[in-house]
Amino acid sequence: MIVERRVELRFEAESREAETHTNLSAVRQDGRCLWVAGDETATIERLTAVLDGDGRVTGYEGQTTVALADLVPLPAGPDEEADIEGLARANGWLWAIGSHSLKRKKIKQGQSEAKARKRLATVVREDNRFILARLPLVTGADGLPAVVREDGGRTAAVLGLDKDSITDLLEDDPHLAPFLSIPSKDNGIDIEGIAAHGDRLYIGLRGPVLRGWAVLVEIRPATDPEDPRRLRLLPVGDGGDRYRTHFLDLGGLGIRDLCPHGDDLLVLTGPSMDLDGPVRVVRWRGAARSDAAEIVTSEELETLGDLPYGAGDDHAEGIAVLDEPGTRLLVVYDSPSPDRLTAAGGVLADVVGLG
Repeated sequence: MIVERRVELRFEAESREAETHTNLSAVRQDGRCLWVAGDETATIERLTAVLDGDGRVTGYEGQTTVALADLVPLPAGPDEEADIEGLARANGWLWAIGSHSLKRKKIKQGQSEAKARKRLATVVREDNRFILARLPLVTGADGLPAVVREDGGRTAAVLGLDKDSITDLLEDDPHLAPFLSIPSKDNGIDIEGIAAHGDRLYIGLRGPVLRGWAVLVEIRPATDPEDPRRLRLLPVGDGGDRYRTHFLDLGGLGIRDLCPHGDDLLVLTGPSMDLDGPVRVVRWRGAARSDAAEIVTSEELETLGDLPYGAGDDHAEGIAVLDEPGTRLLVVYDSPSPDRLTAAGGVLADVVGLG
């Protein structure tokens, strides 16, 4: 895929100090604005577009930060990161999802062999990672989109407070249950993408990859009738199951993000393990139809092109379709290379054509 231009995302000093701008993991367009999230906080950010005379976006600025704990209860409280890895928008709601992953501690430079071995044997669970949040979208006094706790009969709500997370749902799954106790970077469970279409959410897993096949989980979240601040999952299909799995032949790559495009899903793919590339965008046609296949071969997927990646940096983690003349994707990167960082404290994202 050809990078047509770069646009600057400008962040305020507090977010730069938290390194949100260098840990971007999710993006979704909402009119003139972008919703973005980093994977080291429990916040989401709104940026507003700067347009040229032809209506093309030249950058985003005017950051507004929203703390998830101000809208929904978090299982580990407001100070622990939520590792938000996906954002979705549909039907007046903004959705945010954590990675639902365990993490293995890294070896630190200069440690003794004994300490290094001990760290590699230590696996940590952070409860805020195991949430799915649904936030009401409204138009604020400034005419821009905003998220609120309540809007009439609509309330912000969360899944994952009391043994009802998506990973709890998968405890008996014949394909995914064996990976629930494995850290994400070891090919364990690792949610990294979400897309909304109608009453469905499509959740993309970076890992596990099963003999080359990536996994997508389809669910139908709704308000819990006993507590409007919480979500429950409705049956998917006629069998009464509360989720459905789809397996995509992505040539051994995992899912790094999802973005709806009509009834299609655009799939950002990349390595499931701690590797740099390759990174591609793939179209799954008709993915949002009720009769979408559960086994999706490579012949049923259209590769739209490869994205750039660096050596230890420039990891594409989020894609969003831009609302401007022509069909273009905005791509944001985790661990951006030095040439993506601007003197004004911003970071450069890529705009690519879908062809």
